[in-house]
Amino acid sequence: MKRFHIALAVRDLGTSIADYSVRLGQQPTVVVEGKYAMWRTDLLNFSINQNAERAGQLRHIGFEDDGAEGFTSTPDVNGIEWELFSAKAQDERIVEMYGVPVGV
Repeated sequence: MKRFHIALAVRDLGTSIADYSVRLGQQPTVVVEGKYAMWRTDLLNFSINQNAERAGQLRHIGFEDDGAEGFTSTPDVNGIEWELFSAKAQDERIVEMYGVPVGV
């Protein structure tokens, strides 16, 4: 499966989780308290991280692809970071960057 990935910075993680859960019609797949949340829908891999100074800004985009090996990140011609990763590689990176997720 291949899902489009978009990552945003948000002002308040808890408030944003509530809002995006309604918009996406489901609770997040992963939450790291006070730091990060991610939803995996049929078509979209959407993540947010709490960073009040950059609230509302795009962090990066890319694809979650079951056929991808590892995790890559490269800028496009406009300087936007594009990531390519498998679900497993992203899950490992979440723990590495943010800590162990809590159950949702």
